Amino acid sequence: MAFDYFEGIKQLIDTVEKKEQASILKAVDCLVKAVENKQSIFAFGASHAGILTQELYYRAGGLITINPIFGESVLLDVQPITHTSKMERLVGYGTALANKTPFKEGDVLIVHSVSGRNPVTIELAMEAQNKGVTTIGLTNLTYSKSVDSRHPSGKNLFEYSDIVIDNHGHRGDGMCEIDGLDMRVGPSSTVIGALVANTLIVETVKKLKANGMEKPPIFYSANLDGGDELNQKLISEYKESIHYKF
Repeated sequence: MAFDYFEGIKQLIDTVEKKEQASILKAVDCLVKAVENKQSIFAFGASHAGILTQELYYRAGGLITINPIFGESVLLDVQPITHTSKMERLVGYGTALANKTPFKEGDVLIVHSVSGRNPVTIELAMEAQNKGVTTIGLTNLTYSKSVDSRHPSGKNLFEYSDIVIDNHGHRGDGMCEIDGLDMRVGPSSTVIGALVANTLIVETVKKLKANGMEKPPIFYSANLDGGDELNQKLISEYKESIHYKF
């Protein structure tokens, strides 16, 4: 027996690996340059798209220099949950988040939004670009190009992204068709997004090592003996790139 979701994800992984290789490698080059120059890397997504920010941040095996941007009004612990939808559509909220984020020229911002149509991610990317930050947009181009922007600019996230990585999902994000239903079931963006995010991390570290960096700033697991001490050394070395508290 083959599970529909397993089979669909396998096909998507193959598609993304083949069709997004150039964009992924371009993003890796930006991340390598940022780490080597001790610039900061930021990550943001609203609601479920923000799950990738949590995946990238303070993660054993992940880059220490990735800083989360958490908009409290678009996190999944907000009640009523529909408030997150209202806030990600609120013009000006993304600008407010950008204004309190310590972007510097040469930094990198990874932004995840499947539809790419809501103001919060559009404004964050737009303001980051204005400050000389390279923006990497992870989105669904087919979906995004089929819907109108909810931002006054009339543009979607991919149009404010220096590098676009397409997750190649279906419109609406659900993947599996079930007889009698007019909506696909089983969203693919989180699985594919995590795959892309960790591919960026692994390929970045590989290139840093190939370029001669002895100890790239990667978190050791705090549950390994000596992990805390090793992390502290790297945190001290890259403290200018880190904007979250320990």
